[in-house]
Amino acid sequence: MSLSRRAYMGGAAAGTLSLVLPRPALAGAQIEEPLIDSVRTALSSAIHNKAPPIPEFSNTEARLAYLRWLGAMSERLKKKLVDWPTRKEFLQTVWYESRRAGLDVSLVLGLIQVESNFRKYAVSSAGARGYMQVMPFWTRVIGDSDPAKLFHMQTNLRFGCVILRHYLDREAGDLFMTLGRYNGSRGRAPYPNAVFANQRLWAFDDRRSDSASA
Repeated sequence: MSLSRRAYMGGAAAGTLSLVLPRPALAGAQIEEPLIDSVRTALSSAIHNKAPPIPEFSNTEARLAYLRWLGAMSERLKKKLVDWPTRKEFLQTVWYESRRAGLDVSLVLGLIQVESNFRKYAVSSAGARGYMQVMPFWTRVIGDSDPAKLFHMQTNLRFGCVILRHYLDREAGDLFMTLGRYNGSRGRAPYPNAVFANQRLWAFDDRRSDSASA
């Protein structure tokens, strides 16, 4: 890891929460590892499920809670994604893909901020692409071998969330080790600490929902 990256991550770990990433994206690189056939099949199936990211709710209150979250996150993201339709589509897709993979949406947003600073076409020096800085080899291992698709929003977010979930399962739920594996720096603190610091920026305390259920 370069000295500049260490300095950047150290600042985040020390509580510097307002992060602006220089170009190119300061992402690490997921390491290509052999996958047993059952794992490869499961990951490929998750990637190729073409369900659109349309939120579905069991009741009105759940829908209203989602809309409150969407409004709060939209305000926080406004400086990064100025256009409302783009911002809405992005947040809707992050929400959908995070929940689909069983991940905390605030964690995924924190990871995206560290990895690409919400830049759709970000490319790291290692070749990782898009919002979640997915390495192109994943498209060969579990996709259709077209790395250009990693610049497509839903494709990138789906790959990123499925890969992060895969690493979380491999690390038996240990988020610290999971984030290090995602970044290619497993066992080292700067990157996970930076993601955790940024995750706090995207936490949502829905007090209205809490009071309604009291």
